[in-house]
Amino acid sequence: MSPAATIVLLNALTLVFCYFWMFPRVVGKDLQKLALNDVMASVVVICVAASLYVGRDISISVMGIDFNWFWFTLISYFAMEVPFTLWYMMKYRIEPPE
Repeated sequence: MSPAATIVLLNALTLVFCYFWMFPRVVGKDLQKLALNDVMASVVVICVAASLYVGRDISISVMGIDFNWFWFTLISYFAMEVPFTLWYMMKYRIEPPE
């Protein structure tokens, strides 16, 4: 499996696990807990990707822009996380701060 596919799969599995199983049990309706736990989940994803690709010259090209494994992991996680966060906030009626 290509590094890009591996990272996207890692991100997807982490997000599904967090938003459908862990966050409803741990976070509930607390926006601060949601933000903190999501940061921790992103750190876990970065650490797992690092264990696979650190020290390797991996270049992932997206729309003509080359990223190394770290930036691809971080940006793709953020892009995939936004819809999950919005869905979670609507489902649990969490209001953003004013």
